[in-house]
Formats: sequence, C-alpha cells, structure tokens
Amino acid sequence: MSQLRTLTRLLTGQPTQDGAGVKLVRVIGTQRLPDLDPFLMLDEFSSDEPQDYLAGFPEHPHRGFETVTYMLAGRMRHRDNQGFEGVLESGDVQWMTAGSGLIHSEMPEQEGGLMRGFQLWINLPRAEKMKRPHYQDIAAARIPEVSGADGSRVRVIAGEFAGARGPVEGVSLAPLYLDLSLPAGSRLTVPVTLGQTALLFGVEGQLEVADTSLAKGQLGVLSDGDTVQLAGGEQGGRALLLAARPLKEPVARYGPFVMNTQQEIVQAIEDYQAGRF
Repeated sequence: MSQLRTLTRLLTGQPTQDGAGVKLVRVIGTQRLPDLDPFLMLDEFSSDEPQDYLAGFPEHPHRGFETVTYMLAGRMRHRDNQGFEGVLESGDVQWMTAGSGLIHSEMPEQEGGLMRGFQLWINLPRAEKMKRPHYQDIAAARIPEVSGADGSRVRVIAGEFAGARGPVEGVSLAPLYLDLSLPAGSRLTVPVTLGQTALLFGVEGQLEVADTSLAKGQLGVLSDGDTVQLAGGEQGGRALLLAARPLKEPVARYGPFVMNTQQEIVQAIEDYQAGRF
C-alpha cells in the first residue's frame, strides 16, 4: 500500500543579492530554512530589468558540493579553471560537481529581456567532497518529457518518471529533479523513494498537494512516503519536485565552501588563497 506524502511546511523565500549584485529570491539557505539535508540552497532569479542581472556572477570558488542551474529564460555563460565552458539557454541544465575545488563564473549573455531560472546546491558525502571536479552541460533537447492525455507534462532532469530517465549521470544521492506542469483539474501521481528528503517549489499558478495548496513562489516541504499526488488548481500550475537521499553528516560551511568540519573549511580557504584549486 502506498504511503502518501503531504506538505508539512510552507514558506516563501527571502529577496537578496548575490554575485556582483544579481537580484534573486533565496528559498533554502535562509534563517527560516538554513538547509534541508542534502539541499543546501535554492535560489530563484527572475527579472526582465537588465540592471537586476547584468553584473552576473564573476569568478568565485566552490568546494565540497554540487551546483545545479536550470534556465527557464535567458542566456548565461559558464567558464571555470578546469577547462569547462558552456552556454545555458531556455530549458538547459548545468550540473556542476565542485568536489575538491574549482573557480568559475556565470555571466549573462544578453543585454535585455527576461532572465529566469534556479540554482540548487546539493551537498556531497564526506567520502566524495574531495573528488575531481566534474561538469555536465545538458541541452534542453536531451531532457525527456512525459506527456499525459490530460495535458500534464513532466520534464525529467534527474532520476526517473514513467519509464523516462533524466540525462544526469554519475552523481550521488539518487536525486530526482522533475519540472511538472498540470492543467486545471488534471491529476498526477509521482513515485518518490521512501526515506528521501523531498520538496516542491511553485513555479507558476497553483497546485493541490493532498489537501494543501501550493502557490507560485512557495516552497513546500514534503513528509516521508513513496508517493506524491498532485492536482492542477483553477488556472493550472507548475512546480519543481526535488528529492534526494539525506546525508545525516555534520555540515560546516563558509560562503562557497561546504565541508564536515571547521578545520576542513580553514584548509579550503588556505588552498584557495594558495592557488591550489
């Protein structure tokens, strides 16, 4: 018998700035929700005002975790000191495993128009924090989409749904990353592995999760279980469904470094300053 997941907590993000002044909304990584093991941060950036995003994210370091950037609109170029480079456009995904450390930049390649997307930080297990950096540049055309007879659509970025497997490979914690769109009144059942941390973030409109509504801009933390049941609201809705195995390990973090102990944080700072990334 299925164990239905329900929404145990609803919250909205906090407006902030990052990089060289990019305006965004931080949903995970705030005082209200510092993390949601293994998810360390979730940001949404969305603006059609160039002054909100043109300064971008100049060169900065990372160590000990993964960053996942999902573009809904706009154009962003990634470069790093490991030789990886790519351009993200609408529907594209970048899955970057910082591991032992790299230095990268993410800069807009547009002077106007809408820039919208998400960046998710996922922690790495202790045994993998110093692994070699890895980069996956995933074009929109490579992401499978499952369409239902009722007009529902599911883009499978990572994990599996209805026989479709996402293109993300070689990452830890068995992540599930789905982009769900449901017309008004349509229903969708999504299997989610028992014991995984899972959440929904409202992208457009409104969805019903069991007996609770999830609106645009809201993050819903899901209870444990093996099934999520969704229904489209009056105008339909769209959401990201994220799930992954929790690490249950100590977390020490300082800006762009996420390790297990303060001593490892000090070492990360020293390595970066000494040019060892």
